[in-house]
Amino acid sequence: MNPFDAVILGIIQGLTEFLPISSSAHVQIVQQLLGVTGLSKPQLTAFIATIQLGTEAAVLIYFWRDIVRIVRAFFRSFFARSAMTDQDGRDAKMGWLIIVGSLPVVGIGLIFKDVIENQLRSLWVIAFTLIIFGLILGWADRAGRKQKSIESLSGRDGVLFGLGQALAVIPGVSRSGGTISVGLALGYSRQAAARYSFLLAIPAVLASGLFEFATSYKDLPSSALTATVIATVVSFAIGFSVIVGLLRYLNRGSFMPFVIWRLIVGAFLIVMLSTGQLVA
Repeated sequence: MNPFDAVILGIIQGLTEFLPISSSAHVQIVQQLLGVTGLSKPQLTAFIATIQLGTEAAVLIYFWRDIVRIVRAFFRSFFARSAMTDQDGRDAKMGWLIIVGSLPVVGIGLIFKDVIENQLRSLWVIAFTLIIFGLILGWADRAGRKQKSIESLSGRDGVLFGLGQALAVIPGVSRSGGTISVGLALGYSRQAAARYSFLLAIPAVLASGLFEFATSYKDLPSSALTATVIATVVSFAIGFSVIVGLLRYLNRGSFMPFVIWRLIVGAFLIVMLSTGQLVA
């Protein structure tokens, strides 16, 4: 993997991480189209998990004030509950919901780590999950009432959001796509579902990215390690712009363009795999 390939993959990661179209699927597809070889499936999984740290850094910066407020309120609920305001109470609750909602994906990721890195890291799996979960997203976007705000998030809904995020361990599902689909089905507005999806992803993505990097960087050739750093930096810059643009778009737009894109890419993969142009 050369620096040019790393820049391209970083751009793809940044463009797709926050859109409900599966960044890991698109990085794996583009990696094959570029002819990037030399990485085993576990190394590719580690590369994808690590460059997600770049896009997650974009989330940390964009939502920095919200994150600081939530963390402060969370710890204040243990030591200074009597001095808490109503807003502090809502923020402390959000902290708990993010923790509880992160447990499913952490547990499933650890239990099925080998299966995810080897058996599921297949373009055939990605092709069908892009299509199936694209249709689910389309249904949720049309059928959901889209009335609830993020402030009305309940404990039950927080757990269901977490289960939606846990589906993203399957390549092609999309972390944001899984959580947003659940949120829309539960009646949350498009922007509320997207904002909570971004916040909920922070613990899981940081944990998985740091873990994969710490456990695999010694096994990566120096060129792949350098490429990983380059791709991570590029994904941060692109990802920040995508967050801004997506949240503005969701004030008036729907998720249907992303549904259509998922169906097109899924069908493209099936054709390319069937004709031998791509290898699963």
